[in-house]
Amino acid sequence: QVQLVESGGGLVQPGGSLRLSCQFFGSIFSTWIMGWYHQGPGKQRELVATITSSGSTNYADSVKGRFTISRDNAKKTLYLQMTSLKPEDTAVYYCGAQSPATGYHHWGQGTQVTVSS
Repeated sequence: QVQLVESGGGLVQPGGSLRLSCQFFGSIFSTWIMGWYHQGPGKQRELVATITSSGSTNYADSVKGRFTISRDNAKKTLYLQMTSLKPEDTAVYYCGAQSPATGYHHWGQGTQVTVSS
């Protein structure tokens, strides 16, 4: 059973930075497509960034040039480095893992990011 545990959220001022981490348990991490998603108040969950098993990345237009997704397969950990944060980045951030065998998505519990002065 795959489990995902996010950490690193918090309160940060506009223009600040945060790094989110997602620890992966229960399968062969290196083969899974991993991603970060966020859900703002009253909004649907949206894609932030994804990274494939080969390291190819994809970003939402709203975060290009500000956020960087990366993975450490040895540590079975996914990261999201967020810089130049804006109030509109405020959301619960979720780690997602897509099974290479079934395409099924697993989700973490989410971590709150609040950008406010």
